[in-house]
Amino acid sequence: MKEAPAATAAVSIKNPQEVRSKSEAASHSRSRPGSASPHGRGASTAKNAAESEMLGAVAELNSKAIRFKKFETLLEQPLVDMEQLKKLSWMGVPEEIRHIVWKLLMGYLPTNSAMREKILAMKRHEYDEYVTQQFTEGKAGLDQALVHQIHIDILRTNSNIPLYQEPVIQESLERILYIWATRHPASGYVQGINDLATPFFQVFLQSHVNGDVETARISDLPLEVVREVEADTYWCLSRLLDGIQDNYTHAQPGIQRQIARLKELINRIDEGQLYSHFQKEGVEFIQFSFRWMNCLLMRELPLKSTIRMWDSYQAEGIEGLSEFHLYVCAAFLVKWSNDLKKMEFQDIIQFLQSAPTADWGDRDIELLLSEAFMWKSLFGSSPQHLKTS
Repeated sequence: MKEAPAATAAVSIKNPQEVRSKSEAASHSRSRPGSASPHGRGASTAKNAAESEMLGAVAELNSKAIRFKKFETLLEQPLVDMEQLKKLSWMGVPEEIRHIVWKLLMGYLPTNSAMREKILAMKRHEYDEYVTQQFTEGKAGLDQALVHQIHIDILRTNSNIPLYQEPVIQESLERILYIWATRHPASGYVQGINDLATPFFQVFLQSHVNGDVETARISDLPLEVVREVEADTYWCLSRLLDGIQDNYTHAQPGIQRQIARLKELINRIDEGQLYSHFQKEGVEFIQFSFRWMNCLLMRELPLKSTIRMWDSYQAEGIEGLSEFHLYVCAAFLVKWSNDLKKMEFQDIIQFLQSAPTADWGDRDIELLLSEAFMWKSLFGSSPQHLKTS
């Protein structure tokens, strides 16, 4: 675990030495002699393949180091150019600085670097006051029905990840959701919002942990760090939900509109073959895509893949996030089109409720995002294309 950071650490930029040193190590290893001399064509082929793989790894590491430097230069400016930050972020944000970049993209941190520490301290203090007001008597004075609903959902949140089985993390997430719900009575708490809190929480906590935060020993962290992460998560989640709040008001009209648009979009893609097959099998889009819209595909993807996807989502801006998500859902559905067209009703529903994405990594997500960008380019500027004939 890292030592408890100073107040300025939350908005500082890590040294990119780790990225650079990996690149240098990979480069040096190319000239390192092997322990045995290869003999025969098979050994030569294997050696060439290994060298090709190594060169690819070196190129990738060098590219990462260059991208890191671009982010670093941009973030060190007195006034961050948000348009440039969005362009860089769309292609992915380095883990080492993701916690800063996300706070900027969500409008939580100001672009003026001189104001960041002051604003951060002020917002964290404001959240602490919310906690004090609500939890003065512990849970005894709270809305017990709401407490129970949130508690049950938190117990099921990312149940396969050790981090989210930690009582201190569960209690932190419960406070975030309870306070958000009581301060937003028009919608209140809706199942699915619990999922949306976790990418922020994980990214912000990762900045305080060496190694993989999902398996880290959180008990080694000072409680103050967890409370700061909690506050930052609350404010960024609030910003996110402000942009999609009609997804969670009565009857969830935002989600209903998105499902209708997805249905229309799929009717125009793949020459309508998948759409027609769904009609033939009696498959309704709401049966599988309600969850896609409600949880922003989080239950269909590994959490780390969601985090990479949210780099691009946040680069689209709070206003554009929901629109772009529609095209990501379309790309996700079309990806399985050939398989789905061979299935009957029950198999289709089962497949779409447990799509084979457990082994997905950044490249799978980037391919999905590229497909979504293509569909948005084709249909996004021509709304009439999304109207059924």
